[in-house]
This record gives sequence, C-alpha cells and structure tokens, in this order.
Amino acid sequence: MNRMKTFVLLSALTALLIWGGQALGGRGGAMIAVVMALGMNFFAYWFSDKFVLRMYSAREIGPADAPGYFRMVQKLATAANLPMPRLYLIPEQAPNAFATGRNPAHGVVAVTQGLMEMLTEDEIEGVVAHELAHIKHRDTLLMSVAATIVGALSNLANFAMWGAMFGGRSDDEDNGGALGGIFAMVVAMFAAPMVQMAISRAREFMADEFAARITRSPMSLASALRKIEGMAARVPMHHGSPETAHLFIQNPFSGQGLAALFRTHPSTADRVKRLQEIASSLH
Repeated sequence: MNRMKTFVLLSALTALLIWGGQALGGRGGAMIAVVMALGMNFFAYWFSDKFVLRMYSAREIGPADAPGYFRMVQKLATAANLPMPRLYLIPEQAPNAFATGRNPAHGVVAVTQGLMEMLTEDEIEGVVAHELAHIKHRDTLLMSVAATIVGALSNLANFAMWGAMFGGRSDDEDNGGALGGIFAMVVAMFAAPMVQMAISRAREFMADEFAARITRSPMSLASALRKIEGMAARVPMHHGSPETAHLFIQNPFSGQGLAALFRTHPSTADRVKRLQEIASSLH
C-alpha cells in the first residue's frame, strides 16, 4: 500500500512540474522544466551524499574507532542482504541518524555522537536497521528526486516572477497569460512540498516496519523514537538546515502550527502505534 502511495505521489509531483512549466511557457516551458529537473537530478545522484556529509561535518569511522558498533552494523547488513555501508559520525549532541548514497553499493549510515551516547545498544540497533531499510529500498535516491523536482519548481517560480517584472509585455492577452502562469506556479509551489513530505512520511513507515522485522525488536525502535523526539527540543542541531530534515530518522528542525502541514515524518505516536502492532504480530 505504501509503495503504491509513493508511486502515485511521485507521479503527482512530476505532473505538477510539467503543468507549472507548461503554464509558464507552453510546450517549450514544460520541456525546460523537465530538462532542468533532469540536470538537477544528475547532480543529486552523483554528489548529494558528499554534499550532505560535508554539511554536517561528518567523518568516516572504521572498526578501530567503534568495534562493537561496526560489528552490529555488519550483522544487520547481512540480515538485510546488503553490502556493508560506510559509517560516519556527526559531531552533534542531538541524537539522530540518516542514510544517504545513490544505491546500496554506495550506502552510508551517519549517526550523531549524541545518539551513540544516549541510546542503548538495542535502540541503536533499531535506528541503524531503519536507516539500512532506506538504503535497501533506495529511498535516498527517491527522496533526492523528489527534492530536486521541488527545487526545479522553485527555480521556475523565480523565473516567472522576474519575467513578469522585466518582461516588458504590454499586450493584455500576453499579460493575462503571464499572470495565469504565475498563479499556476504559486499553486504548484504550495502543493509540491506537501506532496514531497507525504512521500517522505510513507517511506518512514516502510523503514520502521523493515527495521522491526529484521531486528525482531519493534519496541526497541519505538523507545529510540521516543527518546530522539524528547531530546530534539532540549538539544538542538547546530549545523545543517531544514531542507535536509527528510533524511533523518526524526526531524531535528520540527515546528508547530502551520509547519505541521509540511511535516517530513509521521508523528512519533503514529509510528509507535504501528510498531506495537508489529510487535503483537511477532508473538
């Protein structure tokens, strides 16, 4: 069900991009929008992992740095039928983690120093299994594509705004068409992030379920999610930006009110409830 939902939402996001481009410039505008998205996706495919790791000052660690943790990840990767990912440590006290990498052969799991210090071994195992699920399901690539489409829409909106200000057209019909295109872009710019976040929430549920089943300990992950959420308000993330929030197991830049419309993750209560249901089914 979640896979079908993701496919439908990603299709909707692509349709918004093409519709916005066409509203601005007809068939040519639609083609420009698609070419722009393809170019940005090329960059995201090859370089997004390096970019985000550098953003958070993450450093690679090996068996000598954390032998127990390294063995844990090896065991989980084997259980998930995945190559051993590269491991990175983020110098932040806020407990959190994310996965990146363009495919399973180039998978990366990054955890914060705070997560390693504040969570139990079983809880860390649940978090890592969740991140391995994202690698296995290629969510890292999927979310890069979604973010790129939203970015392309943002660029088109900027072009529309500057075009309207300096285009210099005086014909009423042309101006009406330009205004219609700008209106379409405004609608798309509000709708696209909500679709992107809906994709992210669907993938989080899938990753939680996968982690629960390979660790056979759903409540360890549930406990980890509660701890991470509880610490988020007290121990803020000092680096990075909200644009990368969808990468993390819990949003480290969460907001209230209107920001909830653009929530990158399901609520912790909903995630814990589903994990409790999985725990019941395993006994």
